[in-house]
Amino acid sequence: MKNATIVAPQPEAVEAGAAVLERGGNAVDAALACAFVQGVVDPQMAGIGGFGSMHVYMPRKGVHEILEFYARAPLAATPDMWADKIVGESRDGFGFILEGNLSDIGYLAVCTPGSLKGYETALRDYGTLDWTDVISPAVEYARNGFMIRNHMHWYWTKDQSADGFANTVDKLGFSETGRRIYFHPDGRLRDVGELLKNPDMGNTLERIGRSGGSDIFYSGEIAQQIAEDFATHGGLLSAEDLAAYELSKVEPIWGDYRGHRIATSPPPGSGFAMLELLHILENFDLGAMQHAGSEHVTLLFEAMKRMTIDKDAHMGDPLYVDVPVADLVSKERAARHAASIRAGERACVDRMTDNSQRDTTHISVIDRDGNAVAMTHTLGSPSGAITEGLGFMYNGTMSRFSPFPGRPGSIAPGKRRSSSAAPTIVFRGDDPYIVIGAPGGSYIAPTVAHGIMNMIDFGMGVTEAVSAPRMVGVSNKIDICNRIRRSVEADLLRSGYEVARSPLTYAFAALHAIQVEDGYSKGAADPQRDGLSLSVT
Repeated sequence: MKNATIVAPQPEAVEAGAAVLERGGNAVDAALACAFVQGVVDPQMAGIGGFGSMHVYMPRKGVHEILEFYARAPLAATPDMWADKIVGESRDGFGFILEGNLSDIGYLAVCTPGSLKGYETALRDYGTLDWTDVISPAVEYARNGFMIRNHMHWYWTKDQSADGFANTVDKLGFSETGRRIYFHPDGRLRDVGELLKNPDMGNTLERIGRSGGSDIFYSGEIAQQIAEDFATHGGLLSAEDLAAYELSKVEPIWGDYRGHRIATSPPPGSGFAMLELLHILENFDLGAMQHAGSEHVTLLFEAMKRMTIDKDAHMGDPLYVDVPVADLVSKERAARHAASIRAGERACVDRMTDNSQRDTTHISVIDRDGNAVAMTHTLGSPSGAITEGLGFMYNGTMSRFSPFPGRPGSIAPGKRRSSSAAPTIVFRGDDPYIVIGAPGGSYIAPTVAHGIMNMIDFGMGVTEAVSAPRMVGVSNKIDICNRIRRSVEADLLRSGYEVARSPLTYAFAALHAIQVEDGYSKGAADPQRDGLSLSVT
């Protein structure tokens, strides 16, 4: 490789990762420095109260695996604990709404976090820097502050009341710490361009750095603080949950698309759904279609619905349920779906209600040695809960489990909630060609497939592929961004489809990708967020 590249949705985090690459750190070192800063400068998207997965490819070491540090349901959780509290389901299938938003805001919403153990394991097994080195940039941002960015503030102020979920602004004000950090003394929410400081988070990260690892969080003094806080506030998370937390390493699952080998995350990640979608689309000559034209959008919608139906029916933690991955990603199954589409059959996605929400972040990195990392990590959704003195917000992932017993995604003690993440590496021959992933809930798998399709079928460079007009179809509505032509929308409506036009110019999951051509890597950050791509030589 002639250069190294890192891309993510937060410029401060990308700069921290690029600085690591410039001083000789590898892709994993850079991803971790970036990840720690993301948890500070986008604290409702990710952080040490969250979870995720890291796709690692290190050819000289013979390493290619997925490090899974997903959140786990508390050991006190039971399958039927909320069966009598069900109000609805998000239109995109990402979560369930309960009476009083029990699983969405507050201490009952929290699953056992995995991010910190994931970061520590990645650095120990793949990285080269010291623990304090990758944490120190995040400590500085937490203490000295950073400017509130546009997308962060948009997410804070987005009205989700019509969807049945708690608004993020209410989660920001849920705890005493949140009210102190995110609001002015007179109760006004802090605004774009203002400096946001979180000294408690800085102190917590410094304690973790000094301790030399994650034990302080899972079995030491921070674990005790967490357990006492949850016991005081009636939460399910306990010291036993933290001490028992385990992560895993697995091999990626593979597909191929028009001669390119594709490696991605297995269940409980959503890489299989992304592969299934691409395998369906491979049966059609997409490159001969007008990009984002009526024929193209209709085909994508019908293929995405079929992918979604299969995902809803089978997705779960493979430690608890059988997920038939080989069948789901098989070319035979894809051919049957393609034949159904050609016959004019319209798939139907069965959902309870008509709402959605999403919040996650992503990092793509490739270094000079050809090491590649695609890492998607998240809070699932923020719970609003912050232990006084610790500064970080916990995940709100219990709302992502199905409150209906007996389903693949149902609640069970210690179970990993299915993740929408699909951190992916596309190979051309034996070398990485695309390193890609996205935040965006249930929209991630179709959007990652969209980006790969743009580069392979339509010959787009990475910048054009990431910013091209998109649609998603994970319900019975076609969701289109505001740059898809009105004439296309009119065609879809005349065909009997229901269409939801987003007011956003750049909408849905936010692609962050790197493309490698002739030994040079180039990245692109989705314009819908505040991200950045940096290449260093």
